[in-house]
Amino acid sequence: MKTYLSTEITFIVILVVGLFFIVLGYLNSKKIPDNRNYIVGNRDEKIFSLTASLTASALGAWILFGPASAATWGGIGAVIGYALGTAAPMLFLYNFGPKIRKEFPNGLTLTEFIKKRFGVEILKISLFLILFYLTIFLIAEVTAIASLLNFISQVPLWITAGVTLIICLLYILRGGFKLSIITDKYQFSFIILIILGSVFLILGNIDSSSYELIKRNSPNLIDKNYLPNYTAGLTFFIAVAATNLFHQGNWQRVFSAKNNSILKSSLVYSSIIIFFIVFWMGYSGLISHSLNSKVIPDLAFFDLILNERSSIIVIGILILAMSLTLSTIDTLINAISSLIIVNGDQINKSLGGKEIKSKANLIILLLSVLVFVLASKGYSILYLFLLADLLCCAAVITIFYGFFNKKINSKLAASSIFCGLIFGLLFFPSMDFQSSILVGNLISKDLFNSLIVENLLFISFAISIVIPLTMISIYSLRNSFK
Repeated sequence: MKTYLSTEITFIVILVVGLFFIVLGYLNSKKIPDNRNYIVGNRDEKIFSLTASLTASALGAWILFGPASAATWGGIGAVIGYALGTAAPMLFLYNFGPKIRKEFPNGLTLTEFIKKRFGVEILKISLFLILFYLTIFLIAEVTAIASLLNFISQVPLWITAGVTLIICLLYILRGGFKLSIITDKYQFSFIILIILGSVFLILGNIDSSSYELIKRNSPNLIDKNYLPNYTAGLTFFIAVAATNLFHQGNWQRVFSAKNNSILKSSLVYSSIIIFFIVFWMGYSGLISHSLNSKVIPDLAFFDLILNERSSIIVIGILILAMSLTLSTIDTLINAISSLIIVNGDQINKSLGGKEIKSKANLIILLLSVLVFVLASKGYSILYLFLLADLLCCAAVITIFYGFFNKKINSKLAASSIFCGLIFGLLFFPSMDFQSSILVGNLISKDLFNSLIVENLLFISFAISIVIPLTMISIYSLRNSFK
């Protein structure tokens, strides 16, 4: 196994970056008047700070692996779908954000709207979906940084997982949301500079144009007749866009904007930046596969960027990875904490009262132990991530269509969510992606068209969206004739 950097230098880089954010956190942390400030700050964020925070929080260490990996089998369609799916929630929030701010001028979470609109039962379902997704996301981020450092310098997974979590907990539990915003600005700057550096480095080392290289060596990946270009693109768009609408970290930032004009501008700018960064990371996978068709998909970006084995480049990637990871996990930790503070008593009556923030911090510490254990094992969490995406897809139409259609009652909402989830799970692929509960188990695969068997993931997501939409549409039409 290659070693791109010594363990000693790797630790020095990690500790320097970590200490930078810890010191920054303690220098900028102030006494927090109440829980509302801990969750959304002073509601005075301006365009740069909000744009930087929305962007840095959306881009975790997953962008170093996911988009490039998807590109190697899903082609340009997967790249575009991934980029649009990651950027789209910002544009959806452009519409939904001001509406909820108007209805809840002192709002803290999306769950407040859900409780008022649909009642406690749908709130509990939504809380489960959101907390499950945020926890999986947290495990994914810590696993990603641990795997990267193990790849670069063979640092044991448990060491990286432990150090990363400790660094983040040391500053985020003290300063809450406002501190996350401050550190995001620095993390955003690091991310932009190093991503731009990777563009010049990779494109500068290719003899011909990148498009001609892909067209010559991997024409199917940009072929308009290559089916995975479409199914992969739609799958990633549906999964990522739907799930991120439930991301509490995004809603905290919606409520923190000084006014709606600043919020809308920040959402547009961040969506553009996110799209181009994710698109570039995916495009690097197309280039990597065209240069080396046997490249390991998850390592496609690194196969390009670390080809020269330059220590400066490797250190730059480490700084990028740590910035991406810390900006995301501090957002996730604060998002989970805020949901416990606001809706804890809905989960358990003991999670309430004046000591709720201390109780939330204790839960976060216990959750961090679980994350540490799972990340230390190096499990592939892609499957759980996709499952979390499916859960959110089953609820997204019902919850957000409820903004406009007041006829959707609590009973209809619950039945549409459960039906979308059940039918989606019937087609959701097994861990080898070759069969599902329905296809290959309850019913032989031979009885299904090859298009269904080969696109189970796409079909499961599509069904989880279409079923609730169909139920709600039929209900609305019936009522309109009464």
